[in-house]
Amino acid sequence: MIKIKKTPIDGFDVLEPNCYKDERGFFLETYQEKNYQAIGIKDKFIQDNQSRSIRDVIRGMHFQINRPQAQIITVMRGSVFDVGVDLRLNSPTFGSWHGVELSDSGQRQIYTAPGIAHGFCVLSDYADLHYKVSRFYDPQDECGLIWNDSEVQINWPITNPIVHPRDSSFKTLNELLKNQQLPFLD
Repeated sequence: MIKIKKTPIDGFDVLEPNCYKDERGFFLETYQEKNYQAIGIKDKFIQDNQSRSIRDVIRGMHFQINRPQAQIITVMRGSVFDVGVDLRLNSPTFGSWHGVELSDSGQRQIYTAPGIAHGFCVLSDYADLHYKVSRFYDPQDECGLIWNDSEVQINWPITNPIVHPRDSSFKTLNELLKNQQLPFLD
């Protein structure tokens, strides 16, 4: 069975699947639909993605506007500080962020509901992440919140981040509101 630990943001949850360890290593089921449904995750996951990033990289804060995705994020190698920002207008935690350290030795996952922007920074020499997503990636629908928005004030645990120019060009929360570019939730 999977343990679920709620965070201050509803829909940004820490998942702890059963992990069987012995002197040889460990075995972990990273996803079985019925077990995730039993803890309230009803999304249908249809695509898997993987990324590799080096130390001090910040990726994020990504989301899709018209077809927001739910995600389950697993660190396959390395460690990251994983962050979610609530972009759901009707949520009591709208504009709030929460961060959790994930690593390959902790066997924890993050679940992000549709409407939560996702990003992370790498704390190890490199990190491999696996993403299970509920909607197909559409580059025309992708958007982002600037990683260092002074209003949101994410407390990243690194001092000299490496950020892709695209991620550095994302808008602030106020600009996203003004331009009506927040996730559309049906």
